[in-house]
Amino acid sequence: MNTIRIDDPADPRVGAYLDIRERDLVGREGRFVAEGKVVLNVLFGARRFEAESALVLENRLAGMAETLALAHPDMPVYAVSAAVMDAIAGFHMHRGILAIGRKDEPAVVDDLLAALPERALVAVPVGISNHDNIGSIFRNAAAFGADALLLDETCCDPLYRKAIRVSVGAALKVPFATGGAAAEIADALSRHGFEQLALSPAGTADIRDLTRPKRLALYLGTEGEGLPEALLRRLTTARIRMAPGFDSLNVAAASAIALHHFTDAPGV
Repeated sequence: MNTIRIDDPADPRVGAYLDIRERDLVGREGRFVAEGKVVLNVLFGARRFEAESALVLENRLAGMAETLALAHPDMPVYAVSAAVMDAIAGFHMHRGILAIGRKDEPAVVDDLLAALPERALVAVPVGISNHDNIGSIFRNAAAFGADALLLDETCCDPLYRKAIRVSVGAALKVPFATGGAAAEIADALSRHGFEQLALSPAGTADIRDLTRPKRLALYLGTEGEGLPEALLRRLTTARIRMAPGFDSLNVAAASAIALHHFTDAPGV
């Protein structure tokens, strides 16, 4: 472990961690922040993204030894006191475990679809701008064995710090690509032989009456507005049956129910 003690919050070596919330808003020039032991386990273990450094409270180092051993041995691990950690972050960091990762080149929708197995399940969030919901959808996708996510251009960034944290690292694990408009994603899915199903309270069938095709793309829309009407007219629609007089679920909850129904995950 390449441990380096930092006593000055202005030390340029920890500059990437300064004012975390403000940097969340303005961007990090191709980097992202991972937070918490579970998330760092995924970041270091999966090796999908390059980890540049870690910033850890000195009293958490011993408990992080196994996790940090998964990282490249040359990666700097900055050890700090609680006061220095809070001064760097700009607010109180309860967990005191952070890492900086570097984003890879954005995946191309067609390339991602071409690499999927013959039998595949894809989730397609459309217009999801809430980071909690995006994180939860990624978490559900990982839990129920979805092969990939395709996000339309109006979705928020799944590599935003809060989205990664809510996903418990699934955003660093499940392959994803951000396309253009939802109609362009639908065109790509058609080219790759996917049957496409749009979840809507007004869906023509109950998902419990549907069987899983070999290749399935499951569309998830925003709460309130739902999926665009043009998309609903184009796709097969389905609903999740609910109690009389109630027809609304949080999109994250709806994704869990639908992905569970169509999953091939062992033991589910």
